[in-house]
Amino acid sequence: METTGCGTAIVTPFRADGSVDEPALWSLVNWQIESGIDFIVACGSTGEAATLDEEEWLCAVRLTIDAAAGRVPVWAGCTHNSTRVLVRLVGHLRRIPGLAAVLSANPYYNKPGQEGQFQHFMALAREVDPLPVCVYNVPSRTGTNLEPETVARLAAAAKNIEAIKEASGKLPQFAELAHIMPRGFKIFSGDDNLALAAIAVGAHGLISVASNEAPAEVSRMIRAALENNWGEARELERRFSRLFEANFWESNPAPVKTVLSLMGKCGDHLRLPLVPPTAATRAKLERLAGELGLLKHAPISEGVRSEVF
Repeated sequence: METTGCGTAIVTPFRADGSVDEPALWSLVNWQIESGIDFIVACGSTGEAATLDEEEWLCAVRLTIDAAAGRVPVWAGCTHNSTRVLVRLVGHLRRIPGLAAVLSANPYYNKPGQEGQFQHFMALAREVDPLPVCVYNVPSRTGTNLEPETVARLAAAAKNIEAIKEASGKLPQFAELAHIMPRGFKIFSGDDNLALAAIAVGAHGLISVASNEAPAEVSRMIRAALENNWGEARELERRFSRLFEANFWESNPAPVKTVLSLMGKCGDHLRLPLVPPTAATRAKLERLAGELGLLKHAPISEGVRSEVF
């Protein structure tokens, strides 16, 4: 896998009637690319993939690829806690032209051990081969950790398991991955606020939430760190660290969609079980977005009424 740098885990915009807002998604993809993002991940956690039906999910992936038009790689999220269902779903992805990689998180709820996770990801890798796979370790959402030794075992057993999105929040785990993984295997931070520290110990980039709102600045921060321009990287991190935190004041992607709505980029509609941020949180987000200069090009009539579906 050649991809490095900053990738956006892009939101999935919804219309007021609950349907996927395809023109808004197309526009967001173009804005991301024009702002300098390195790659885009469609239908991840931030894309509310868990609430998309199968047809919507595949449509969103295809639309993202079409909008990107080969300018940057597009990855597709595909996660399930049933290995059998996951294999069926990724079979659809394998047939989509232009898809660069599949991102898949640990099986949730079941809480499998290391051997169960190994077999789960191996089944995925076999089904999509030769399409590259990025495993996604996110214990806070799935209830289980993918140990570095298991990642190394996966990379050795399946040549198309080529990357990990590491969101354990444990810097020593990044360091261990950097030490034991083979050359060419890519490590991405799954946490905006740990990205620079992760790169310092050997990671290759970030799959970001905050780059939804500030793609130029977050991608520039990651590029600066990868080029050993730590002064610029730290300056950008200091500026946007409050946004990194604010995006999780309430469940992701509710704060992100609120800010994007204030920016005039898309509506802030969510699907249940997610609900809009409280009025107090929304006010804090608007104040922060204004202080960071994110609203300078927003239309005078900002945002749309929050709804859930």
